[in-house]
Amino acid sequence: MKLTTMTQVTIDGVMQGNGAATDDRRNGFERGGWALGKGDDETRTFIAQTYQRAEAFLFGRRTYELFAGSWGSIDQMRAHPIGVALNEAPKYVASTTLTAPRWEDTTVLRGDLAAAISELKAKPGGELQVHGSGILTRWLLENDLVDEMTLIVIPVILGQGARLFPEIGPDLALDLVESRVDSKGVAIQVYRPAGRPRYATA
Repeated sequence: MKLTTMTQVTIDGVMQGNGAATDDRRNGFERGGWALGKGDDETRTFIAQTYQRAEAFLFGRRTYELFAGSWGSIDQMRAHPIGVALNEAPKYVASTTLTAPRWEDTTVLRGDLAAAISELKAKPGGELQVHGSGILTRWLLENDLVDEMTLIVIPVILGQGARLFPEIGPDLALDLVESRVDSKGVAIQVYRPAGRPRYATA
């Protein structure tokens, strides 16, 4: 399986508290819901179709619990095409503390996470998708496990909140696979990691 990530970010790289189902107010964050209602019908279709082509999903614990309490529990959300995709596919959670996952068809990955994810990637199939899960996404990038990443960039600057990329490392070169901007100014950028960047010598 190809490991792909999809993340909604602001212009200044914030990913925290993007919507109602994932409204994370940790560390004094007060500007949640910044992605609600953004994007046109084409962008919403693109996002739904991305979920629908997943063979399986991989989450960090916090995103898993937010999704389990929304897409996995609320009838209206379960009936949505994204909810159907999430509920029909196997789900994997990277967690050392989760002992009793409440969402059906969930496997908790413990121990050697890199080996467990490499084993999943070796299975035949389409995509092993990661949505949200910032800490996990950063770890996957650091360990060269991401095959493709999609950034959905919302035209807003928050000035606070947890960012997808930390201030210190790692550095990554990216090849642009696809880019589009919708009628509401939301940009979709699909990248493939391409090793480390090259820098000018002093």
